[in-house]
Amino acid sequence: MTENYKVDNIDLKILEILMQDAKKPYTEVAKKAFVSGGTVHVRMNKLEEAGIVEKTTLKVNYAKLGYDITAFIGIFLQKSALYDQVMAKLKAIPEITNIHYTTGNYSMFTKIHCKDTNHLKIVLHDKIQQVEGIERTETMISLEESLDRSLNLT
Repeated sequence: MTENYKVDNIDLKILEILMQDAKKPYTEVAKKAFVSGGTVHVRMNKLEEAGIVEKTTLKVNYAKLGYDITAFIGIFLQKSALYDQVMAKLKAIPEITNIHYTTGNYSMFTKIHCKDTNHLKIVLHDKIQQVEGIERTETMISLEESLDRSLNLT
């Protein structure tokens, strides 16, 4: 059943409300979606079983915790066949929060958070660039995140 689950407008409305604030109680979501709290609960369970909802996360302001640098690292692999091996090694680096397998100039694109430029240098030089299979990297430091939003589903 979960593989063939058909998402409808009620599901989309529930998802849209919770993507804005995942802590919102199902009773409040139900009011906004014009359904019962039980309906929200059942539908969320079905959406999780179908793999549409994968996890609930907390958005943290890393700068307020002392991680003042957010950077994006374009990674060039020696050959694309090394992707799985390199990804496994990169996953072990705690400063990396996102890894994407990409087309275009880079084989991989990652997002990292560091405390300062010295920490960034250590992560780049001592961790990322030491991974076997990485040919070279290109670093872009984010000066400001101007937009971070979910898709409008309805």
